[in-house]
Amino acid sequence: MSDTIHIQIDRADGSLQRLIGLVERRGFHIDGMSMADEGVSRRIALTVRGRDAARSIDNLGCQIDRLFGVARIGAPAYQSEAA
Repeated sequence: MSDTIHIQIDRADGSLQRLIGLVERRGFHIDGMSMADEGVSRRIALTVRGRDAARSIDNLGCQIDRLFGVARIGAPAYQSEAA
């Protein structure tokens, strides 16, 4: 099962690399990503799936929220999709 997380991220050097590294270190595969520039920030739709059933999208979301210059956006913060 894939989940899409909507994120707003600052356009600082290395911010996208930090986000991708976090997702991979937390045990998720990135299945897709779309990005739109909005001046000083970027809006990202990140589609991820866990490497195994023990991976929680909620825990990943909390970790993303702790990154400097990154915030989940939208209602809901993520959407599940059938794989």
